[in-house]
Amino acid sequence: MSKQTEIEALRSAYRRDLAEGTDRFFEPPRTTCPWCGSGRLTTRLRTTDLLQHKPGAFVLDRCEECGHTFQNPRLNDTGLEFYYRDFYDGLGEQKMSGTFGGRTKMYQGRAQAMVPHDPTPKNWLDVGTGHGHFCEAAREVLPGTAFDGLDFTDGVELAAREGRVERAYRGAFPDLAPDLAARYDVVSMFHYLEHSTDPDRELRAAHETVRPGGHLLIEVPDPESRYARLLGRWWLPWLQPQHLHFIPVANLRARLTELGFTVVAEQHAEAHDPVDLLAAVWLALDHTAPREDAPWLPTPPGTLRKTLRAALLLAGIPALIAGTLLDRFAVRPFSHRLRVSNAYRIVARRD
Repeated sequence: MSKQTEIEALRSAYRRDLAEGTDRFFEPPRTTCPWCGSGRLTTRLRTTDLLQHKPGAFVLDRCEECGHTFQNPRLNDTGLEFYYRDFYDGLGEQKMSGTFGGRTKMYQGRAQAMVPHDPTPKNWLDVGTGHGHFCEAAREVLPGTAFDGLDFTDGVELAAREGRVERAYRGAFPDLAPDLAARYDVVSMFHYLEHSTDPDRELRAAHETVRPGGHLLIEVPDPESRYARLLGRWWLPWLQPQHLHFIPVANLRARLTELGFTVVAEQHAEAHDPVDLLAAVWLALDHTAPREDAPWLPTPPGTLRKTLRAALLLAGIPALIAGTLLDRFAVRPFSHRLRVSNAYRIVARRD
């Protein structure tokens, strides 16, 4: 089946989903911070879906008491299903698999972060593993470690079939954690917590799953990055509407300590992914250009709109190249000093 045929087959279902508008995809707005309970909230960002271009408007609020930033109003279960559909799976599966599959060096760097603290873990659970590409790459760093994967999508089952993980667990981590109690030397969550509807529950599940003396390895976007303010809605890690929570590093450290972990490492430069300027240029170009076809559009774009889109994207190539060069060679060596690191990484030992 061609992509165009697949899009047309899905269009009527999306038309039914959108017939009543997008308000039904959201919970009532919160008046208090989900992290600390404070009522001192301010709006930090208003944006739209800049990747898939599905209809809807999204708001991120910031707690003035603790700095936690969160989607408000938050997507409900129906909304999460709608906006995740065809992003990591379906129409988006091939694209995302190619994106994540080509980042071996980054994945190996994440595995290396554990070596100073436990150079020979026997077993490792990667939560939010997707298609298991991290686990596959991490074996090159830790060849004696058994890597298992957990995810709520069928990608984890694909990872098992492809041999990227030894065991595949499909479902919500907090629901599965009691059966995995104290089983793992290492539990990792790479860019997972920001997707969770309840990050605190996920951290409690991790504490249950890591054996005493074992480690929890977390990497998340850094809402205190200067790029988050300077680039505004064009900062890729905002990733609306999929990202629901943005946790300042001090908040996460404190919560881990309360749960019974000792933070043994905090990394910023090492977790930085040098794509901010490139991604900002691409998002702006893609937003400005006429839409490419998608099943949530009422009708496919005509020849003129396709031509205009191609012309605009072609004209933006010099800016994309400039963004890439600045990201990789001008900014990356100084990302932490400039306070523009777009992510941070924490290693915590369970006491």
